Order: sequence, then C-alpha cells, then structure tokens
Amino acid sequence: MADKLLSRYEELKAQINEHNYRYHVLDAPIVSDLEYDRLLNELKKIEADHPEWITPDSPTQRAGAKPSEKFEKVRHPAPILSLANAFGADDTRAWFERVKKLDDRVERASFVVEPKIDGLSVVLHYHDGQFVQGATRGDGEVGEDITTNLRTVRAIPLRIPVSKSAKTQVPKTLVVRGEAFIPNKDFEALNKKLEEAGEKTYLNPRNTAAGSLRQLDPVLTASRPITLLVYQIVYSDGGKVPTSQWEILEYLKSLGFPVTDVAKRFDDLNEAIAYTETFDKGRDALPYEADGMVIKIDDLTLAADLGFVGKDPRGAIAFKFPAREVTTTLLGIDVEVGRTGVLTPKAALEAVEIGGVVVRNATLHNFDFIEEKDIRIGDRVLVKRAGEVIPYIIGPVVDARSGKEKKYKPPTKCPACGQPVEHFEGEVAWYCVNAACPAQLVRNVEHFVSRGSMDIVGLGIKIVEQLIEAELVNDVADLFTLKKSQLLELEGFAEKKAENLLGSIEQAKGQSLNRLITALGIHGVGEVMAGDLARTYGNVTALSKTTADELQQIEGVGPNIAESIVDWFARPVNQKLLKKLKAAGVDPQMQKDEKKKDGVFTGLTFVVTGTLPNFSRDDAKAFIEGNGGKVTDSVSKKTSYLVLGENPGSKFEKAQSLGIKIIDEAELKQLAK
Repeated sequence: MADKLLSRYEELKAQINEHNYRYHVLDAPIVSDLEYDRLLNELKKIEADHPEWITPDSPTQRAGAKPSEKFEKVRHPAPILSLANAFGADDTRAWFERVKKLDDRVERASFVVEPKIDGLSVVLHYHDGQFVQGATRGDGEVGEDITTNLRTVRAIPLRIPVSKSAKTQVPKTLVVRGEAFIPNKDFEALNKKLEEAGEKTYLNPRNTAAGSLRQLDPVLTASRPITLLVYQIVYSDGGKVPTSQWEILEYLKSLGFPVTDVAKRFDDLNEAIAYTETFDKGRDALPYEADGMVIKIDDLTLAADLGFVGKDPRGAIAFKFPAREVTTTLLGIDVEVGRTGVLTPKAALEAVEIGGVVVRNATLHNFDFIEEKDIRIGDRVLVKRAGEVIPYIIGPVVDARSGKEKKYKPPTKCPACGQPVEHFEGEVAWYCVNAACPAQLVRNVEHFVSRGSMDIVGLGIKIVEQLIEAELVNDVADLFTLKKSQLLELEGFAEKKAENLLGSIEQAKGQSLNRLITALGIHGVGEVMAGDLARTYGNVTALSKTTADELQQIEGVGPNIAESIVDWFARPVNQKLLKKLKAAGVDPQMQKDEKKKDGVFTGLTFVVTGTLPNFSRDDAKAFIEGNGGKVTDSVSKKTSYLVLGENPGSKFEKAQSLGIKIIDEAELKQLAK
C-alpha cells in the first residue's frame, strides 16, 4: 500500500511540474486551474501524512517554474511567492484559526481584500526613481528579464513619482510586484480584429498577456492591449515605506502606479469574507478575469512574523471562486434542429464539474466556429460556464493532442427528417427548409396559424402540441382536414370548442395570398416581402415557377433570399404540401401588379418600431397602406419616416444615424389629414 502511494506521489510531482512548465514557461496549459488545484491538493494531503517524502523538487516547495532559456535571468531581491488556496468561507476561517494559534496578535488583526487577477506576475525594479529592469516571477527565486517588452506597457511608469508635484519620498531602490493582464473588452476586440484578418485567435486573456510579454519581438508586445495593477513592495532601500498593506496600496498610488480600486480594508474577518463572496457571482462586473480574491493580514510586520508553509506565506490566503473554465474531452458532436430550421452543433462531453454543476453538453455556436477553431472529436477542449449562461466551448487544447483526434464534417442532411440542408452565402447558419420537418413542426404550425399569418383564432401552442402528439397534424395542410369527431377525442374539447376551432380554420381558407406566403415560413420572407411577391405573381402556383433572376427584379430581394425562395418551392416535400393546401381549398388569388390605393402617403416608406399607444403593429401597417404608403421591416436611406413607440429597438438608433425623420403615432395620424 505504501509503495503504491509513494508511486502516486512521484507521479503527481511529475504531472504538476509539467503543468507548471506549460503554464509559466510555455504559456500553453493543457488543464484548467480547477484540475491543477485538485492535483496539488492531492499532493499536499500525501505530504501532510508523509512529510519524510518531501523533496526539494516537490511543487509545494516552489512558486512557479524554471525560467525559459531564451531570456536573461534575473535573481529577485526577495522570494516572489504564490498563495495557499481557500475554497469557500469555511476554508478561510480554518486558515484564520491556524494562524491565530501561532500568534495571538492575529485575533486583533485587520484585513485587506484585493482581486486575484488571472494574469502574469511581473517584478519591476526602480533606481533613483527610474524604471531599470522588469522580470517575470519564474520559479520565485529567478525570473526572466523582459524589460524591453515591459517598457511597451503604457500603464507602467518609467519614472516615479509620476507627478512632479508629488511629495512622496521615493526610495533610492524600489522593487514592486504587480499583475500584467489584458482587460476583457480589449481581449474581445483583439480576437475580433485577428478573426477579421484571418489570423489565429486566442483562448483566454491570461495566456495572451503572458505570451505577449514573453515575445522576443517587443513590437508585437506593444501591439497587445496589456496593462497591469501593482500591489506589493518586494524590496526598498532608503525612504520611509509603510508597514501596512492598506497604506502600501495608497503609497504605490501616490507614486503613480496603477492600483486596484476594488480593494477594501476590514477590521473583522467575517466582513472581509462577506465582501469577497459578493464577487463570486458579481465577478463579471470586473473589467478583467479574476479567479478569486486575496485576503491579507493588513499588518505586514505580523504577516512576516507568521512565516511560511512551504512556499505559501501564512499571512494571506487566496479565496478561490468556483471554476468557470475547465478542460474535458469532446466525445462527439450532436446536431439539433431549431424551430426556424437552423442546425446547431452541440458538444457531447466527458462529464465535468463547473461551478458546482455537472456538465455533459455545451454549445459549439455554429459549424463555421468548429472549422475556424479546428475542433476535433476526441480533443481536450476548454469549456466555460459563467453564471446561468449555457456552457460553451472556447476552443481545443492543441498541445494535448495525441494524433487520434478526428476532424468533423457538418451534416449534409437534416438529422430529424433526412432532407438535404441548405447554406446561404454570407450566412453562418445551415438550414433544414422542409416545412414538414418533425423537429420544427410545432413551431411551423404555430407560425402558420399566428395573427400575422393565417390568423386562426383558438389555435394556441398547447392545442397545436395536442394535435401533433395525437398525430392528427403532420404538416400545416392537415389543419384543414380536421374533423369534429377527432377533436372531441382530445382532452379539453367539447362540442362548442371544437365547432369554434373548425369555424376559424374554415374562415382561414379565405385569407389573402400575402398572408399565405408569410405563413409558409420561407427563410428571409417576412410580411412586407410577402406582399410584394403576392402583387408580383398573383398566386402560389406562379410564384413556385419563378427564377432567382426574376425575383431579384423585385425591390429588396437579394441573391440569398431569391435562392431561398426558389429552393423552398423546388423541394418535393414542399410541393406536396402546396398540393394538399390547394386540395383543401386554400389557394388565394390576387390580380398581378395590383396597385396600392393612392393616398396622402403615396411614394412614402415607413418603418414602425416600439409599442404604439393605440395602434397595434398590424393596425399601423393597415393605416399606412390604406393611405397609399409602404411599410418595410428595416431602416435604410430610402425610409421616409420612422414611427416611434415605447421600448424601441436598434431601428431607432439607425434612423438617427441616417438622419431619418422620426415621428410618433399622433404625428402619423396628423400627416394623413
């Protein structure tokens, strides 16, 4: 048993040292922080039971990893250490109880809480107020000289104090420690810029900042939006330096160093813990990635007197948040069909816990994302879950590949109905355009009977689901062949309700051609375009025989929408649907090129946005068209007026940017007089 445990101990040391090297030297970790912490905690437990096994090469005896050979070495004037972790309030109180036994001054101590930023630790050297050298943490004793790269970071003062009017006395030699990082919004902007340029994007801000600072080319470092926050004086010679952490932060700020504005001082540990816990769920409000908060004893003399446990100073603890990013294995990729026919890839994962929740599935966004990130079946992938957001894949951990991973090919047929899928140029989504696709049927029927389409009163989504579950409706045409005897067999239906519903269905047979075209749910065809198609072709049969070139002669119809319309009508399953509708008496006609009624709005184009006080959207449309105007869905330079209601969307902003005249409902009515 002891031999087996010793073997596990040696294995853990090797694994953790390898992960330290990948994280601190290569900036290419293959496990998440959570997984690393689990390995380290297992190692610590073994060492606690067998202290005689501890060797100098144990990860518990080191602060980081050996510095890279490509940089000059810098020996730090004092050890640059990391902190022990606490996973929750109980762990934090246990730390307090341990150190309290060592020194009764701890009982009366105050505490400073600071963010634990997920970045790269850097050590900055100043001589006579001038920045002379900068280094990474390295192994805690020796780091890498990255002075030239750090000079490109604008947040680092090249001379202190920054302000000539500052009265703060500057030590002859001052060495400070800080965390270099890339703010979240800048990281997103950087990735977007790289993506647009067709270049490789990054997985997370921490690795990006670390990799950028450890480049041999400072020009590349300068192009990255790196900043930093300083929080510790490592060494000073000359001048009076404060002896409390809270005063250190104020002192550093007075010299011109960037210091966190999140830090707070507390006289009670429970208050410090409560403040820390507010950032667990609220960390998205921070402008940077933080994997926890650090609770420090404010009295630095007391903190120093408490000494160390291995590499961990006893005077501070890192209160770690539940992990939001972990790595796990991608077992496969499933495809879901949404209500609009959009095919969405979904990752099937080896079960992994993220923030207290076991995750087995995650979104992969779309098929282009899989290709761009080169995500393969069998990959080790980085998964993120923030708050209540659905877990999603960030990307593959390429360095963890074994060569057995398989490239993924998007489906050519809908997984629900077997019909060929469509992909329109310029769009990310892939579609199933089969109107009878079982995965879309409920929503297709719901759209078909809605107020803006065939307006079948009494057919809500619950009844639609009932009809489909009873296999009475397999496509929208089946609605028009329903019998009262069939409805009476359904729960909740009596004579009157069945008769009313059948009456509404019968009445819908007389709906206009533009309503039927809208109801068919052709991708890209809304109410306005349906009206244009109805006036151009006069009936569904003529529309079904049109070409993409003919369609593009109609205002607002581009190549993608034209292709979508032609493809919809070319599908045998959709042709069968139209024949069933016609056989059921649903075949509205409109005289081709029928002109709208002339009126005061003739030649004017309107867009309606927001909720109007008296008009519904349909009422406003009818009012405008009844006075000869045209209503469109989107704002453009051709828009004459934007009719504005409460809670408007982006159309309002676009109209403002284009200088479109904006009116309310009362002004619309006034215009018609």
